[in-house]
Amino acid sequence: MILNINNQEYNVKSSTETPLLWVLRDELGLLGTKYGCGIGVCGTCAVLIDGRAERSCIFPVSSLENSKIITIEGLSPEGLNKLQQAWVDIGVSQCGYCQPGQIITAQDLLNQKPNPTDDDIDTAMSNNICRCGTYNKIRQAIHLAAKG
Repeated sequence: MILNINNQEYNVKSSTETPLLWVLRDELGLLGTKYGCGIGVCGTCAVLIDGRAERSCIFPVSSLENSKIITIEGLSPEGLNKLQQAWVDIGVSQCGYCQPGQIITAQDLLNQKPNPTDDDIDTAMSNNICRCGTYNKIRQAIHLAAKG
């Protein structure tokens, strides 16, 4: 099966029912997408599928043959994009484990709403869990990226 990931085609050998997360990490070596809960709740494993943030731990690869998948590695192949730069400038990360999923979800939000309000951000990011509690800095970084 051929998957389009980060604008590159990959011939995937895994079982068709394998969740995308494990194909990314174990078969393709794209380790930026992290395992969190494994049941699609925490958002740590978020990737963009056809432009929308989705949980890669619950998507069997068989459902993605005609989709365009973007991981944190493919978000900006030529350095940091404005959202990733804002994350650095604000100093959002503490342990950093959830940050790829947070950034992917924030990118989805900015794709939909280029100038989000605090309520827009809180709603969009509410299903991404950060055990370090960096939610205020995440909101600041999204606003900074929206200006940029």
